[in-house]
Amino acid sequence: MKGRRPTQVDVAKLAGVSQSAVSQVLTQKDSAIPEETRQRILGAIDKLRYVPNKFAQSLRTQKTFMIASIIPDITNPFYPAFQRGIQSVTNQKNYDLIIYDTDEKEEIEKRSLQSLTRAGVDGAIVSLFHHGVEHLRPLIEQNIPVVYWRGRPSPEEELIIDMIYVDNVSMAKTAVSYLIEKGHTRIGMIAGLEDTPPRQNRIHGFCEALAEYRLPLDEILIQDGDFTEIGGYQGMKKLLSIKPRPTAVFAANDLMALGAMVAIREAKLSIPEDIALVGLDDIPAAKLVHPPLTTITQMQEDIGRTAAEMIFERIEGTAPDKPRLVEMPFELIVRKSA
Repeated sequence: MKGRRPTQVDVAKLAGVSQSAVSQVLTQKDSAIPEETRQRILGAIDKLRYVPNKFAQSLRTQKTFMIASIIPDITNPFYPAFQRGIQSVTNQKNYDLIIYDTDEKEEIEKRSLQSLTRAGVDGAIVSLFHHGVEHLRPLIEQNIPVVYWRGRPSPEEELIIDMIYVDNVSMAKTAVSYLIEKGHTRIGMIAGLEDTPPRQNRIHGFCEALAEYRLPLDEILIQDGDFTEIGGYQGMKKLLSIKPRPTAVFAANDLMALGAMVAIREAKLSIPEDIALVGLDDIPAAKLVHPPLTTITQMQEDIGRTAAEMIFERIEGTAPDKPRLVEMPFELIVRKSA
């Protein structure tokens, strides 16, 4: 055995069985294998420290046993829970998970999609800020199952792949409506990275809430950020310079809300007495800051799990022929910041 990796043949010899019996145990298709034989095979695998060669498996099955995920920002605490949901399913299926982090940059997003096309993965779950469904066609043409996680699609949009979404417009509208119902009429917004669907949809929801309650829209009260704490801090500083300043602020994600908290405290103002604050995402830090942050939870681990289940239904041939559009729920979490 010195100088080379153990093979299935080595395992079979040590266990005194056929190679096909070893293969059945490894692929868990061993219902006809006696328990004593199965334990002998597992003992040989353990003794030899045998690890299945996935490249060889790929040649036999035409599968890579890999799923890929593209996310905008791995440092954003929102995404690890999403990835955990995906991984809970890939682990069950004995698949590997490859993660592409685009850092919210258009060029990296493009390069990640190109790499994904070359990688030959068995399926992909993608969340894109700068590219749309049309940029997924190279994957579709290779018959690679794709689940596109995105904001609410437009009614006239053609559905060509499976999509999963939480309604960004409704989430923002819910957050702002809550502030209005608490008595606020001058509400600011830190809107997120310019020219991205989450920003556009959440502004749409902000405006819908104002219109429904017949409040005027003052566009100076919508400030840009970049979905980071620094972006939230800078956006809040601009809102604080406006006279009269808003009595409440909706930040388009929790990281920006945390940055806004710093700016509010630097101005020696209190939350929520001087300015009420609502975020979106319910990241782990939201309930740990002071005061705890009122926010919207998207239940991101459930999103990841559902997306992965949709991918494997495509891989295993149990999904319907037509592309699916799955809407996931959200919930307002009321805490002390508003």
